[in-house]
Amino acid sequence: MTRWNLTNPDETDRLVRGFLARLGMKKGDLSESVGEACRREVLRRTGAEVQGHNADLSPVDAMRLAEKAVAATRAARS
Repeated sequence: MTRWNLTNPDETDRLVRGFLARLGMKKGDLSESVGEACRREVLRRTGAEVQGHNADLSPVDAMRLAEKAVAATRAARS
């Protein structure tokens, strides 16, 4: 596990802690929430990057590639 030392504006701190409190979470859940938010943002940006690289693909070709990738992943797990 890695320790981060982050600086955030007071407004962001209040917003996030208030949100966590409304969900019934405690102070210790802040790290988990930040980690989850980071993972979501990386996934979102990666998806946008992939879409940009494949903007010229037709929907049919994109679906074929996706199906091929899923089949290859399933075969690798067997």
